[in-house]
Amino acid sequence: MNVNEWGGRPGLTTPLAFHAAARPRETALVLADETLDWATLHAVVETRAREIAALPPGGIALRLANSAAVIVLVLACARAGREAQVLDPAWPTPIARAVLAHLAPALLVTECPEDGEGEAGAPVRRVPRDLRLADLPPLARTHPGPLPEPDPASAFYVGFTSGSTGMPKGYRRSQRSWLASFAAERAEFAVGSADVVAAPGPLTHSLFLYAVLASLHAGACVLALPRFRPDHALRLLDEGRATVLYGVPTHWDLILDRAEREGLCLDTLRLALASGAKWPAALTPRLARVAPSALFAEFYGASELSFVALARADEPVPEGSVGRPFAGVEVVIRDRAGRRLPTGRRGLVHVASDLVFTEYACGDAADEACLRHGREVSVGDAGFLDANGFVHLCGRWKRMIVTSGKNVFPEEIERLVERRDDVAAACVLGRPDARRGERLLGVVSGAGEGPSRADLVAWCRAHLPLALVPQRWHRLDDWPWTGSGKTDFAAVARAVEGGRTRELS
Repeated sequence: MNVNEWGGRPGLTTPLAFHAAARPRETALVLADETLDWATLHAVVETRAREIAALPPGGIALRLANSAAVIVLVLACARAGREAQVLDPAWPTPIARAVLAHLAPALLVTECPEDGEGEAGAPVRRVPRDLRLADLPPLARTHPGPLPEPDPASAFYVGFTSGSTGMPKGYRRSQRSWLASFAAERAEFAVGSADVVAAPGPLTHSLFLYAVLASLHAGACVLALPRFRPDHALRLLDEGRATVLYGVPTHWDLILDRAEREGLCLDTLRLALASGAKWPAALTPRLARVAPSALFAEFYGASELSFVALARADEPVPEGSVGRPFAGVEVVIRDRAGRRLPTGRRGLVHVASDLVFTEYACGDAADEACLRHGREVSVGDAGFLDANGFVHLCGRWKRMIVTSGKNVFPEEIERLVERRDDVAAACVLGRPDARRGERLLGVVSGAGEGPSRADLVAWCRAHLPLALVPQRWHRLDDWPWTGSGKTDFAAVARAVEGGRTRELS
């Protein structure tokens, strides 16, 4: 669908009126036992947007679990030209209060009973857990008169990623940046009104909120869950006849495992999309068996950058690459001094596009969390471009370990070790060493009995220079994950320091 079909106005919610008029009773959104058709979705978004427009200036903080009401409120914020500040209800109360103090919202809508009026720093609308749209109270008196179209450059969303200071790092996105992402992705995959898109993860994770909003913008029916469970996700895909699925690798692993055990074939799935962490190669043949008609594609990006690179299974992506630059994205490699590096040289990955974020809203200061060179932005990933323009990542610059004068990116070792069938996850840490500066220590979570130290050393020596081979290995069975399905490296380090790992012999 071309933007001109709904009048050429570039608002994020503009297509809702078009879809509501063209097919009012077709299903737009299914979440738990709530189903909204296009006419209803458009009407409730307009109603809530008028309430939000009547509030004092400021963003609207949402500290809520997944529900249809959350999606409606985010869309209503966009329609009213306000920003939705999407907080995680699982945060400890002191962290939530610190974030709210920085954001100073006009209103907090929360399901958390400990969020008090004065303590939250904003007026509060308290709602029940497992919120239904019908139970969402009025937010304010309705704004009189017609709502103006919002400025596409206006901020509409504050999402959060983990920060190095302990406070979640809030990043601010404009409507224009997500509209550019929508257009680039539709050019790649042509998602439209014939599609049924499943986004079964938490809406506090920007991947899943993005999937919902991009799909509704394109006119697709959206399937979501109150909370992720592999059995519920599989039922959603199977019974909803999903054609597109967004997921992080840990979700994909659990869904595929459940489908294999139940003997289900997801034969309607045409697109299998993954992001948030590196896709394990072992999942590829399993995906082909469970969803034989699905094209697999993996995104590399960051919360601040949106899409950076794309690896499609139907394109010749070199081994070890995260793909080619996404449509409309320029990738440049620079050294720490800002000098542009030639093909094949390792440095900091910089990105220039209309998709990038506006600024940090709270947490790490911008000069600490990212680097800027003109309109190019780097979030600290190290990598290089090959002769054909494909992007290769080495790791995070902040995680680089210097041992015996050599720069080692632990991610390169971790990816290699995780290729073993008897390793579920791996982490490489730098430990102080009087002679080397730092020495490498490997930590694994084993599948079954898991590998021995000798197995791991031999495996690494067969693929890596000796300087990159950890000689000491520990096992940690209670592996810590972040909310986005990535290894929590700080928690692994604390487990080693606290003696909660077992050294392999």
